[in-house]
Amino acid sequence: MLDGLPKIEDPRLLVGTGTFDDAGVVRLTDDIALVQSVDFFTPVVDDPFDYGRIAAANALSDIYAMGAEPLSALAVCAFPQGTLPLEVLQRILAGGLDTMRQAGVLPVGGHTVKGPELNYGLAVTGVVHPDRILSNGGARPGDVLFLTKPLGTGIMSTALKREQLAAGEREMIDGMAALNRGGAHAAIEAGAHGLTDITGYGFLGHALELAAASGVALQINAAHVPLLPGALAAAQLGLSFGGLKANREWVAERVNLGDLDDATRDLLCDPQTSGGLFAAVPAERADLFAEACGRHDTLAARVGEVTDGPAGTAVVRGSVTG
Repeated sequence: MLDGLPKIEDPRLLVGTGTFDDAGVVRLTDDIALVQSVDFFTPVVDDPFDYGRIAAANALSDIYAMGAEPLSALAVCAFPQGTLPLEVLQRILAGGLDTMRQAGVLPVGGHTVKGPELNYGLAVTGVVHPDRILSNGGARPGDVLFLTKPLGTGIMSTALKREQLAAGEREMIDGMAALNRGGAHAAIEAGAHGLTDITGYGFLGHALELAAASGVALQINAAHVPLLPGALAAAQLGLSFGGLKANREWVAERVNLGDLDDATRDLLCDPQTSGGLFAAVPAERADLFAEACGRHDTLAARVGEVTDGPAGTAVVRGSVTG
């Protein structure tokens, strides 16, 4: 998409579009860098307030994934005219404000346009010390890999829309609305080498981005990958949708999936909304990371390790369990 466009070269630009990172970073002073990102999407749940909470948490996650602290946010919204009552928009904005309040983020305005389809999200600004940026390009062989939220939101929300989700709706919604602040603080405390968040490209897609950016390979133990309640049952329905299909095709060219069953393949490739953080932590600090996550009431699932090998590749062993 960016082919043919001029490349931005400026000494103030510390992280730009040339990597797989979650946000852009611009140096302001020797001690302060701005971290900026924008994200928005169509509703993934029916309740407008929950949708606002989830979209805000998802946008803030890009800042946390850089080891930064979000400061302020602008709301961005496309709202269909004449098809939804204004009260729906008010509830969406209220949900977003509730999440920003939890994060200590200052809402400073925003912009709404008329559009054929509802979209909502945030443009977020945060800060980080220029020498303490946590990019996805720092993983090293021997690092331990952690995931801080369970998988399954894409498959489960699809099953919900098709009235086939048997269990786990509330856990799915609350998981998507949960902030990644605790995992980010734990990564900083433990001196993580690499960090990213798991969103639209699925667990394996974003794991491979980290591996490619770091010039390393990964070993993943699928049996240790956490799942939302009801996720495995939903995956066993064999649901098909565009994002999952595209992720599976892309991953299959880069990952040795061995003899994985279809449900495991689907869950590891499932497009996540407001997923968890994926951290590469020095082995000698793995226990420190897990302990810090516990203090921050955050999951710390040990899902694999970083190895020498062809850059941007992975080997997956085992199968997911309910």
